[in-house]
Amino acid sequence: MAPGLYAPANRQGIIILGVSDVGITYVTVRVANPGNVRRVARVRCLVDSGAVYSVIPERVLRRLGIAPHSTRSFTLGDGTEVRRRMGDAVFILDGQRGASPVIFGERGDSTLLGAVSLEALGFVLDPIRRELRPLPMVLG
Repeated sequence: MAPGLYAPANRQGIIILGVSDVGITYVTVRVANPGNVRRVARVRCLVDSGAVYSVIPERVLRRLGIAPHSTRSFTLGDGTEVRRRMGDAVFILDGQRGASPVIFGERGDSTLLGAVSLEALGFVLDPIRRELRPLPMVLG
């Protein structure tokens, strides 16, 4: 399967993801404006369960009419600190929909689907098989 594509969930609810030659996993999600979910864009994201928040290019979020509501500091893997604007978006994948905070990505930033968005969608990344699996939903 080509990177960036995914198959609909099978009977067990498992989504098989596009995996590159080096084991990096990609998925194409739909990102929408929470105030008008008909304003939607398809975005190819690196699935990064180690990233707390998703990162979507600023130009995409602005085109959808999503405005930033705050600015926060983040530490990169090399220890560098950067500041990025944050807003809220709706993520849609395989018939599941979830609202999540989102970072407004700047030039040079990777486009990521992070842990909070994955959980909002009801999925978890299986790190061995590189598949999205249904997240056991526990209430309490």
